[in-house]
Amino acid sequence: MKKNKLAIILVSILSSILLLLVASILFIKNQAGAVDEGNSEQIRIEVPSGTSAHELASLLKSKGLIKNKDIFYFCARFPIFHRIATGRSNSLQLKSGVYHLSKNMSMDDMFDVLESGKQDYIVISIPEGLTISKIGKKLEERGVCSADDFRKACSDPEILEKYKIQNELSLCEGFLFPDTYYLNPTMQASAVVNLMIENFFNQAKQIPNIDLNDAEKINQTVRLASVIEREYRRPEEAPLISSVFHNRLKIGMGLYSCATVEYIITEIEGRSHPEVITYNDLKIDSPYNTYKWAGLPPGAISNPGKTALTAALNPAKTKYLYFRLIDAKSGKHVFTSDFSDHVNEGFSASTKK
Repeated sequence: MKKNKLAIILVSILSSILLLLVASILFIKNQAGAVDEGNSEQIRIEVPSGTSAHELASLLKSKGLIKNKDIFYFCARFPIFHRIATGRSNSLQLKSGVYHLSKNMSMDDMFDVLESGKQDYIVISIPEGLTISKIGKKLEERGVCSADDFRKACSDPEILEKYKIQNELSLCEGFLFPDTYYLNPTMQASAVVNLMIENFFNQAKQIPNIDLNDAEKINQTVRLASVIEREYRRPEEAPLISSVFHNRLKIGMGLYSCATVEYIITEIEGRSHPEVITYNDLKIDSPYNTYKWAGLPPGAISNPGKTALTAALNPAKTKYLYFRLIDAKSGKHVFTSDFSDHVNEGFSASTKK
């Protein structure tokens, strides 16, 4: 009799456990389902690098995308719960980024998206010749990072040491390669700077006569290329302009580049871009003033592209010491070796207008 009662009790307990287990499984499956099958509205979700499963669950719950943040967490963290809910046994391999989710998506659907790496990128094109401040402004306008954070990242001692950048004042200026970038709005400014510098060195490998192991030569090349970038208008003239600067450097003559004076006015002194460079501007006491000091400026004045970098390392073989813009519309220059010819060419060009 006692054995029968014990058997009945055991059967009852096992039945209760089984019912509880079935109920739990059904509950988990229900909570892992879509919040609203008929709502396909896309909701933008930002997942910064380092986001935990707890933080993600709270974020999705706050957006009304999941029914139960605890169930989401356990499914994301422990494969056994994921198997119960969806039949799949993997934990969530979350990737940072920006995603679009909707309330008609099941938890499993969201896992697929969050693991896919198909992120909502911001496509931004950085043209040749921009400065750190102008690049930072573009990044801020597009919602990537603040201009101030970008500027600070460009002066990070660790980044300067990592890439052996020797610019005295302009820091990462010159090493932010102009290109089209696919950026994540959750990226740190330092990550953007590193990406642009890495791109610089990858692109530089294709330039003839470059030695990426010679840090001093690379820094000198970047400084010269940054000036060439701001002076040439027609790609075929870049090697000729480079030859003028190389010839001036050889004899200890100043580069006499108005672009360096513009850099002082706009980037160092923070004034608006001048319509014309005056004689008083040419007297500004700054190491970047190539009308006052011979040699290269102490840092780059822009971020040059491949054309200017190639020209800096591979100048045309000429005796030219001067060049002058003779056609503003086409960007054509005239090149001369003698100052009197330079002046006469300038007079001739002015009388033709």
